[in-house]
Parts: sequence; C-alpha cells; structure tokens
Amino acid sequence: MLTRGFFEHREHVASCHRPNFSNPERLSRCDNRYLPSEEEESAASADTDLRRPVAYREEAFLQSPDSRPLRILSEYLWPLAHFQEEKIQDTIVFFGSARIDEHGPLGRYYNEARELARMVTEWAESISQERSNSENPRHRFVVCSGGGPGIMEAANRGARDAGGKTVGLNIGLPFEQRPNPYITPELSFEFHYFFMRKFWFAYLAKALVVFPGGFGTLDELSEILTLAQTKKLESKILIVLYGSEFWNEIVNFDALVKHDVISPSDLNLFRFADTPEAALQILKEGLTRYYLEPERGLPRPVEEAPEIARTRTS
Repeated sequence: MLTRGFFEHREHVASCHRPNFSNPERLSRCDNRYLPSEEEESAASADTDLRRPVAYREEAFLQSPDSRPLRILSEYLWPLAHFQEEKIQDTIVFFGSARIDEHGPLGRYYNEARELARMVTEWAESISQERSNSENPRHRFVVCSGGGPGIMEAANRGARDAGGKTVGLNIGLPFEQRPNPYITPELSFEFHYFFMRKFWFAYLAKALVVFPGGFGTLDELSEILTLAQTKKLESKILIVLYGSEFWNEIVNFDALVKHDVISPSDLNLFRFADTPEAALQILKEGLTRYYLEPERGLPRPVEEAPEIARTRTS
C-alpha cells in the first residue's frame, strides 16, 4: 500500500525534476529532503547494533549483480539530466580510431577531424544564436565523440577551438581510455555498459561522421547503419564516411550488394567525403533539408524506405 509520504515525495520530485548542477546545495536538498542524513542514521544506529545502513548506501549491494538494473538506469538518467541542464538538443557524432596520432602516419585524419569539428561548431553556433530569442533556446548539432584520444580528441578539440560545447561519452576500459582535456566538463561521461554508451550516441544524433578506425569504429558504424536501415531511428540520420580510399579498401560495399546480402538502395544510407569542406557541405545541406527547413514550416522531404532484410523469393 502506498503511503502519504510516498506521494509527498513524488510531488516534491516532480517540482524539481531538473537538477540545478550550478547549485549543489539545491541539488542536495532536492534529492534528500525525505531521506535521513548521515548524522540521523548514526544516531539511530547507536540505539541498536542490529540496524544496517539503508540500501542506497550499501556499496556492496549497489555493485552486486542484483543491482545491475539500477546501474543501467543510472547510465540513462545521469546523462539525460546533464543534457537537459546544458540545453543540448541534438548532436553530430564523430567516430574514429583512438590510435591515430596527430603526428603519426595517419595524422592528416586527426587534423582534418579537428578542422571539420571546428567548422561544424561555428556553423551550429550561428544557428543557435539565431534562435537565442526563443522561449526555450537550445544548442544545436553539438559535436560529440567517444571522449578518448585520437580522432575522438580531435573532434572535441576542434569544437573547443570554435568556442562551442562538446560532448564526450567515455567508456571504462582496462587498457584505454581517459577523457581527453577538450570535453566540456559538464558533458563528460564515463560508461560501464557499452550498450548504454551506444544508446546516447544514437539517441541525440542527427549526423554521424566516421573517420578511419578499427573494430570499435566498425562496430559503432554497423550499429548506426542497422538502426537506419531498419527504421529504428525515429528521425533521419546523415552518415558520412570520411576517407573514401580507406573505407572502400576496408569494406567492399559493392560485394555486399553483389552477393545480395544488402540491397542496392542501402548504399544510399551513407556518403563519402575526402575533405573537411566536402563533409561540411554534406552536413549543412542534409541538416538544413531534414531539420532546419521543416522547423521553419517547410514540408519535410519524403524518402522511399530502404528494403529491410530482403530475402530471395525465387
């Protein structure tokens, strides 16, 4: 049976549903109003040796298999609260190898990712400023990366060069990776679960730019291509494969069509670019067509859906 205290707590939470991260005292009051303080718990525990700490302070329980759903949920709610607080409406995601060094043999990709992120951010900031007088101003097309070194660092660095906010979705790994220093601090996250990290890559993304990379990059690219192909993404996502020579050597897309494991129309899910200027043009044209013009009242373009999981009938 639900008690009056439960409903009072629910109403209180509803009244402060968006945490104020700029005011830790308010955040503390908002979250803990109906929870006992540590002093109260200590005083109560002095009355009896049998009393255990409350569940939300049981570290062993929170790290146990039984609490896995709570940990998964926290990797959804914690970024969500920050994205709301920082007024992030959508993102442009940069994927690519953590191993590409600015001065290494593939260093040009680092420099070009940085340059593209800078240009994208300058353009996106101009759009956000145009809408700054609206009742609910938001940051549009914010550069987002995996938060680590290599291409990820280059993307965050370029966005910071332009003075914009930039997101880093890091992952805890034994051999990699620490957050690069160019991420906006309020938008730097570390995930334990790969699938929750992938969720946040896809959920806010309006475009994806994929630079040369290894298994991780191929995994992330395949995930987004599959979501786009199967229409699991609610909105159109632009996919740019940067470095046509690299990608055509690594993935034989024509062979996939030849062997009838994808449809010819599936090749329309992505485009190639070989310079920052060409990639920026693809992004500006696509984002304007599919998002900015419809927001101004112009009709959204209608596209023929790709053939999904087509099978032979003969």
